[in-house]
Amino acid sequence: MNENKARDHLARLSRSLFERGYSVGSAGNISLRLDDGYLITPTNSCLGFLEPDRISKLDFDGKHVSGDKPSKEIFLHTAFYDTRSNVGAVVHLHSTYATLISCMKDIDPEDCIRPLTPYVVMRVGKVARVPYFRPGDERGGDLIRALGGKFAAVLLANHGPVVSGKDIISTVYAAEELEETAKLLVSLGNTPVNYLTDDEVADLHRVFG
Repeated sequence: MNENKARDHLARLSRSLFERGYSVGSAGNISLRLDDGYLITPTNSCLGFLEPDRISKLDFDGKHVSGDKPSKEIFLHTAFYDTRSNVGAVVHLHSTYATLISCMKDIDPEDCIRPLTPYVVMRVGKVARVPYFRPGDERGGDLIRALGGKFAAVLLANHGPVVSGKDIISTVYAAEELEETAKLLVSLGNTPVNYLTDDEVADLHRVFG
């Protein structure tokens, strides 16, 4: 995909997420890797109204090359690019149910989205929660780097999900799957749940990777 097509693709997928309620106002940011750097949504921009030629471009050293000023949370994205070699895109949303779970007490910080369906296992995997930090605080990137690339997705405490993937399409799908699974988990409340067993999860990893 050349840069112009990548810009159009990023704007179209961002608009789709916004129109279906996965982000509101100027919340959230999305990036993808190019051959010569990254594209990322501009700071204070709305995912529903991006202009492709104004999407920010940075080189691999983080220098702003073109477009509007990049998101102030670029460090969340570069932390995944730097620690997971196969990452081609990163999606950060403030989607309702995943954010709700990020605010809960007494959840496992290394597995905060339980294996409720095979699809959350296949598309997202285990999800870590990192401690709260102020939006725009680059310490968030350090917290993600400290995970050593073991997780493709994290919940930022009291903030929302960040999901990485091999390309922009699969990453958007994974972010959507994470939000829908979070919605199911919240909707179940105190109902006894039949989670997938460790053997069932291992079988999914064996077959689908």
